[in-house]
Amino acid sequence: MPKDITILAIESSCDETAAAVVRNGREVLSNVISSQIALHTLYGGVVPEIASRKHTEKITPVVSEALRTAGVSADDLDAVAVTYGPGLVGALLVGVSFAKAFAFAKGLPLVGVHHIEGHVAANYIQYPELEPPFACLVVSGGHTHLVETVDYGVFNIIGKTVDDAAGEAFDKVARAIGLGYPGGPKIDRKAREGDPDAILFPKAHVEGSPYDFSFSGLKSAVLNYLNHAKMAGQEVNDADLAASFQKAVVDVLTERAMEFVREKGYQKLAAAGGVASNSALRASLQAACSAENVEFYVPAPILCTDNAAMIGCAGYYEYLKGVRSDLSLNAVPNLKLGER
Repeated sequence: MPKDITILAIESSCDETAAAVVRNGREVLSNVISSQIALHTLYGGVVPEIASRKHTEKITPVVSEALRTAGVSADDLDAVAVTYGPGLVGALLVGVSFAKAFAFAKGLPLVGVHHIEGHVAANYIQYPELEPPFACLVVSGGHTHLVETVDYGVFNIIGKTVDDAAGEAFDKVARAIGLGYPGGPKIDRKAREGDPDAILFPKAHVEGSPYDFSFSGLKSAVLNYLNHAKMAGQEVNDADLAASFQKAVVDVLTERAMEFVREKGYQKLAAAGGVASNSALRASLQAACSAENVEFYVPAPILCTDNAAMIGCAGYYEYLKGVRSDLSLNAVPNLKLGER
């Protein structure tokens, strides 16, 4: 019987300091997340310098808690996995530096992990039976990608946003409406009170790139709607506005994903990333997949947000492939999916 592989994973790409212990890629022994949302809410968004400082404060106690909760010590570990990009460079550096020091001190192999690969891998934790290949829609604050998951850690990017990511658009529109930060969850909640068909917002198509996305025009349309209402002295129904904006985003994401699934004949579609926890998007993708007899996979919301369990899962499959990072590993804030 093959030996169990136990990995300590660290994630610090944005404003969550996270550590997890994962066994054999899919068994999560602990998943500790220290969120900075309350702190950054004061500023209406993530302040990189503050995020870095808070990571520095939290990384040691978070890792200690992950090991304690999992009931393991450093002697029980086989490797350390860490997010090294993409993300905020100062935030990434805290996690990478800690992981390198820990791995060096304990004589453990180090595995650098791509943040988006981690988001995709969250589906493997949620669905132990899931294996590549499958189509995957990755939607987060910094990324909107439609990808083929060819194998573990092997991706073909089929489409991506040419401007704003979906999550970025959610944050900007939430700020314009006055809902505050974080925008995604607040738009989701407010939209439940509104009529998604109250306002017809544009759904952009990128000329010559059928699977690419564009959300800057939609964001501008919302701002123009608000400015026009203000100049005309008209009252804006925030719930209707939120619901109509959300519908425009969700419809485009669902349409592109399903077009790709149909063209390639995929029977499995997964969603990943922070925006994949949006209730309207989950319902829309589920309904579309059910109508076409396609299996739909999406992680629990806690696994959609930034967390270290997903990094441990992705790191496990990289570890099995023989991927090792040396002590020159550095933060790569603009790391592209598929690069090393």
